[in-house]
Amino acid sequence: MQAEFPEALEFLFHPARYKCAWGGRGSGKSWGFARALLLQGVARPLQVLCAREIQKSITDSVHRLLSSQIDTMGLNGIYTVTNNAVRGINGTSFTFAGLRHNVQSLKSIEGCDVAWIEEAQMVSKSSWETLIPTIRKPGSEIWISFNPELDTDETYRRFVRDPPPNAVVRKVNHCDNPWFPEVLREEMEILKARDYDAYLTIWEGHTRQVLDGAIYTNEIRAATSEDRFTRVPYDVSKPVETFWDLGRADMTSIWFVQQIGFEFRVIDFYQNRGFPLAHYLKVLQEKPYVYSTCWLPHDAQNELLASERTIEQQMRDSGRDVRIVPKVFVTDGINALRTLFPRCWFDQERCADGINALRRYRYGVNPVSNQWTKEPLHDINSHAADALRYFATAMQEGDSGWSKPLKANIGWVV
Repeated sequence: MQAEFPEALEFLFHPARYKCAWGGRGSGKSWGFARALLLQGVARPLQVLCAREIQKSITDSVHRLLSSQIDTMGLNGIYTVTNNAVRGINGTSFTFAGLRHNVQSLKSIEGCDVAWIEEAQMVSKSSWETLIPTIRKPGSEIWISFNPELDTDETYRRFVRDPPPNAVVRKVNHCDNPWFPEVLREEMEILKARDYDAYLTIWEGHTRQVLDGAIYTNEIRAATSEDRFTRVPYDVSKPVETFWDLGRADMTSIWFVQQIGFEFRVIDFYQNRGFPLAHYLKVLQEKPYVYSTCWLPHDAQNELLASERTIEQQMRDSGRDVRIVPKVFVTDGINALRTLFPRCWFDQERCADGINALRRYRYGVNPVSNQWTKEPLHDINSHAADALRYFATAMQEGDSGWSKPLKANIGWVV
């Protein structure tokens, strides 16, 4: 059969462990990836995993895109589209999953030929580290498509700035799409005239240091210019304090912090969801740290119906020293963290996902006025940001031994 296909994505038909297309809007990346996989799935049976970082329902996936391409190319006699899968008469199948919420279960995937990661700019370091060794069938491939946002995003760092061996990486923009619609061209030109920096990001695939509306813009820029996102070793002579944001349906996020002199060394970060408290206590136990206090938000004092014991009580029963972070307004906590940020050094590897959340933590947008609100947006980034806000709140309130400065160690250098 014959089908139209953009020349810029021709590399998708040649073997490579990693195939990555990145760039601005309107380039036809997703359209081309879907068409290439469907065509190759006709030629031979393929087991294809279509994934993105967050997928709350099948409508968040590329399921509809694949269905429309099947119709366009006249492949209805070859593929059957169900509510949650696409299957070919020769055994080809497409399944769909979110990495952030299912990454542990994805470890059991066997026989996957291709994993297509769509909107990959959102994929975290921990998700990549779990997914990549999972796709281990001989000759298996990982396809990556995304519009970049921050040059510090894990996907951009991993596949554009420092691509692995056997990777084909192509920047694909609207100029590479022979079928770029005129209506999008008009929108592009309007934005180019009104906001050139936004045009470069949205349409030309340029990265930026922080997102629009980011709450810690100035703090992130200062920490970056002062190289405070770096390698921060664990000091075995000092205890580690942990700061938690609790969730079951949502994320539980934990920061690991040491105070050395007047500096706060943020040495580690962990987050996950869907696990009971025992899971997170095991994580703490498996790390090589000597702990002092576990700081919990005020909702740790709420009773749990299943156990009739609060999170605070359960942690005390496990032998942990627990304190509750003073309850303050969110804006006061944000200002507290802004005050302490110049004294914070972050381990850029162990804290990669937490740092990325801080970069993406931003204010909401009023749907009527289209203006920034005064309240932070509650999304996948807010849990890590809240946990670090609790750190700053505890320190500012003076309810910790840390508030009494130890001997200064100003000459410390990483």
